[in-house]
Amino acid sequence: MKKTATAKLRYLRMAPRKARLLIDMIRGMKANDALLQLQFSKRHASLPVHKLLASAVANAEHNASINPETLIIKTATVDGGPILYRSMPRAQGRATPIRKRTSHITLVLEGDVAEAK
Repeated sequence: MKKTATAKLRYLRMAPRKARLLIDMIRGMKANDALLQLQFSKRHASLPVHKLLASAVANAEHNASINPETLIIKTATVDGGPILYRSMPRAQGRATPIRKRTSHITLVLEGDVAEAK
């Protein structure tokens, strides 16, 4: 029987565009393979996404009793969060806006229920 487990990372202080590069790479992979892929990635977003995926695997194993070897990343989304608006002084008394973007990441894992011992 298939079951799902979810983990969310909200208000990550990173642009969604940067996080989507990694999420697109691991979508549909087995969870163990995705963890390895993220561990050796040089992208700055790989650390928070790796921690989120590890948390999702732990949620699946502990809360939903899913066998961790059967876990597959069913859906993975990156949405934009609130934007922090700042400004930078420029020439002749002007100011240019700076938008510090945040992200909301959601992972849904699917796998088979572990057999009761």
